Amino acid sequence: MQKTFSEKILAKYSGKSHVVPGEIVEVIPDIAMSHDNTAAISKTFAKIGVDKLYNPDIHLVVLDHCVPPANEAFAQNHKDIREFVKKHGIKKFYDINNGICHQVMAENGHCLPGTIMTGSDSHSTTYGAFGAFGTGVTRSETAVIMATGKIWFRVPETMRINITGEFQDGVYVKDLALGIIGKIRADGALYMAVEFTGPAAGKFTVSERMTLCNLAVEMGAKVGYVPPDEVIFNYLEGRAAAEYEPVYSDEGCNYDAVVDMNLSELEPVVACPHTVDNVKPVTEVAGETIEQVFVGTCNNSRLDDLAILAHVLKGRHIDSSTRLVVIPASSKVMIDAMRLGYIETIVSAGGTLATPGCGPCMGNHLGVPATGEKTISTANRNFKGRMGNRESEVFLASPHTCAVSAVTGKISDPREIPVDMALIFSELRKATLSPVLMTR
Repeated sequence: MQKTFSEKILAKYSGKSHVVPGEIVEVIPDIAMSHDNTAAISKTFAKIGVDKLYNPDIHLVVLDHCVPPANEAFAQNHKDIREFVKKHGIKKFYDINNGICHQVMAENGHCLPGTIMTGSDSHSTTYGAFGAFGTGVTRSETAVIMATGKIWFRVPETMRINITGEFQDGVYVKDLALGIIGKIRADGALYMAVEFTGPAAGKFTVSERMTLCNLAVEMGAKVGYVPPDEVIFNYLEGRAAAEYEPVYSDEGCNYDAVVDMNLSELEPVVACPHTVDNVKPVTEVAGETIEQVFVGTCNNSRLDDLAILAHVLKGRHIDSSTRLVVIPASSKVMIDAMRLGYIETIVSAGGTLATPGCGPCMGNHLGVPATGEKTISTANRNFKGRMGNRESEVFLASPHTCAVSAVTGKISDPREIPVDMALIFSELRKATLSPVLMTR
């Protein structure tokens, strides 16, 4: 019987010869990630009544949602987490000086093909970029993993996104992902495993795959997955924290739905307030005034994203009517961006640089908009109040669209200020820097 990736890996981890969609299985994950919510999870764990973690080695904790802490409550939260980590011998701990959890996990070789990874963060679908079964779980489920080492899943149906063609100038994976969401809607892949395949998928960089799988949850997906290939294997060479064995869908397996996406037919798009599936061509939104531009989050704040931003801003200045907040995905990304001169260019152009972390993505600090203000952002969500103020509006777009909009002070077509992607890729290849491996 031909099986999908998700069916095969869940059968393997549950000790069964095969499983079918809808079946309930119990597995032990390779990694169970949590972040600033570890403090709340630890309190739930304490109520279970066990004295120690079932296996501290599968747990990984990253402080990233409000770093450095913005007030006494956040500071106490971090203190409680550090004490919990120390008490229970959790060795995989990344404090406030590292960056966003998903990026930190990738950089440190924890995201591996053919593994099962959970995260108490909905965007843990990001790990599918490396060929892992990565999914978000609740705080209480993470507490149960702490106590028992196990978690149950319903075997998901699978949707295949068949990707062909080539990007036109000014169009990126962010536009592809938002285009898919606009097409199938925010619940179009509800609790499904979404496989991004086809001849174009193998050309995507590590960073691009992370952007794509990160947004899988915004389609409703339980899992996002790109079949691992030499791009991933090369990235993991000398980096992988453990041995791994890739798992692939069988040729001729059954997909419950197939969606075709031709990159050559795509144009720059914007997700308009207040839902991620309210997607429109940028040409329909162009001219909308904005007060803030935010380039950051676990979706688009890696080195290639900052490179695009810097290339747009080189020799220019942001419009006097707007603010540009830039938060690199990790300390490593920030250091590499400094070495390449990107940070100097961004700050000289009027941008504000903040500590690597999540920042205003969920409205904690470092760029919360005021009442009535509009922000265009590289983030992954734009519902009311997402950035900390229900009386503000958030538009989502690619780093290129955001960069050009910062220069003009209004939502703008990125093709107004072209960038040479071949030059950027060449620049990053020569630098041989850690956060991304360029393939095209």
